[in-house]
Amino acid sequence: MLESGARHSGVSALERVRAVRPSLRKSEAKVADLVLADPARILESSLAEAARLAAVSQPTVIRFCVAAGFSGYQEFKLRLAQSLALGRSATHSVISERDELGAVADKIFEYTLTSLDWARQHLDRTAVERAVETLLGAASITFFGFGASAIVAMDAQQKFPLFDTPCRAEADSHQQIMMASMMRQGDVLTAISNTGRTRQIVQSVEIAKANGATVIGIVGAEGPVSALCDITILVETLDNTNVYTPTTSRIAALVLVDILSTAVALRRESSHLNRLSDMKRRLNAFRSGDAEPESPA
Repeated sequence: MLESGARHSGVSALERVRAVRPSLRKSEAKVADLVLADPARILESSLAEAARLAAVSQPTVIRFCVAAGFSGYQEFKLRLAQSLALGRSATHSVISERDELGAVADKIFEYTLTSLDWARQHLDRTAVERAVETLLGAASITFFGFGASAIVAMDAQQKFPLFDTPCRAEADSHQQIMMASMMRQGDVLTAISNTGRTRQIVQSVEIAKANGATVIGIVGAEGPVSALCDITILVETLDNTNVYTPTTSRIAALVLVDILSTAVALRRESSHLNRLSDMKRRLNAFRSGDAEPESPA
């Protein structure tokens, strides 16, 4: 049975059921299997109907709910409804060759929403705060990513130069080694690796740290990269269900870059924010072809 504190841990009802499933009694496990197989049907079922569907007694259903960390059947249904409102669990988002376009679209949207919420619930806010403070005081900021993570690094390069700090991103492993070799104390390297073990990133981080740079890691899993970082931000997403859903981790990392860049911007002086607003007005005028608007007095 989960401790009472786990009821408010942010873990979805479906993930909670999946976690306790191996420790349940045989009769309670039948209820868990029913929930995982067809959670939407449980939402439409009364206690008596759920017991009939699982071929167990009503007290067994109640015992299952308590074992999963809920006060009873009604609270369980409420939390389950909240889980389904965010999207399906990973096990219910597997794309089949038989799926039509509508099903494919629904599954990818629902899987992405569920995985992003999982990342949000498990994000270490303290690590994010430390990263923001480090980026605010950086002499220069460099983003390294390799493969799919390079896309996240390039996105960061578009945002951080707006904050009066030299910023660059690099995806080529040879250039990464060269740039890391030239870093020094005061420079900040942000290493992005979903696997947390990309060999090229590990090598560059080792060189940067040896030269005195501070290293922030944005990783999808603990590993050799995070072991070297001064600050590690774990952006954990649900495992991809198959080869058709490869971008969820990248989306979560892009969201984190937005969080970091926005937090840094908000802590700059008001004069800097005014300059940033002027830039936005000029950019909007350029895009629309209108005359450049005058800055407010």
